[in-house]
Amino acid sequence: MEVISEKREVSAAEIAQLNQKYKDLNLHQRISELYNDFNEAEVMLTSSFAATSAFLLKLFSDVNRNQLVYFIDTGYHFEQTLEYKEQLTELYGLRVKSISAVKEEHEFTKTDETWKKNPDFCCYINKVKPLDLIKSKYTVWVSGLMEWQSDHRATLDIFEQRGEILKFYPLLDVSKKERNEFIEKHQLPFHPLVAKGYHSIGCSHCTVAGDERSGRWNNNPKTECGLHL
Repeated sequence: MEVISEKREVSAAEIAQLNQKYKDLNLHQRISELYNDFNEAEVMLTSSFAATSAFLLKLFSDVNRNQLVYFIDTGYHFEQTLEYKEQLTELYGLRVKSISAVKEEHEFTKTDETWKKNPDFCCYINKVKPLDLIKSKYTVWVSGLMEWQSDHRATLDIFEQRGEILKFYPLLDVSKKERNEFIEKHQLPFHPLVAKGYHSIGCSHCTVAGDERSGRWNNNPKTECGLHL
C-alpha cells in the first residue's frame, strides 16, 4: 500500500533556488536530484502514454522504477494508446495506476457528445477532475512538457507553483533535436499512430493526424486539455 507523506508548502525562495540548482543538470541528474529534495511519496508522475511518452518514462525507469505512474483513462483513448501503455509498462518495469472519471459523469459526456460542443468541459470531467481528486496528496507533480511544443509551454520554468502543487518539468529546455537524438540513441518505441502522421495524441474524438499539437482539437482554438494550465 502506498504511503502518502504530509504535503509540504514550498516557498517562492525555495522554488527560485531549485530552478537555479536544476538548470545546469542533465536529465538523469535532474530526476536523481528530485529524490534528494523530495520524498518519493511526495512525487506525482503522470503519463498520457502518447506519441513519445517513452522519453520521460525511460529516464524514470533508469533512476527509480518504484515511482508510481498515473495514467488518466478518459474512456476515449485510441486502442493503440492502451496497447502502447502495456508495452512501455512491461519494457521499463513501470508501476502504473489508471484513474478515471466518475462513471455517471463520463457516461453523460458520452451520451451528450460533450467533446463536440464544449471540449473544455469534456476535458474537465474526464481528465482534470479525476486528477484533482488525488493531486491534493502530493507536493510536486512531474510532467514531460517541453517549451517548444506550444506558446504556453515556452513561458514555463523547470519548477513552477501551479495552484496548490509544485510542477516539475525536467524536459522543459530539451530541444526537438535533442529529444530525437535521445530517442534514436536509446531506440525508444514510438506510439503506433506516429507512423500514421499523428504527433500529438489524445482522445480519439479530438485527435487527427498533424504536426506536433496541430492535430489536437482540430478546427478549435483549444491547445491544452487544462491539466497544465
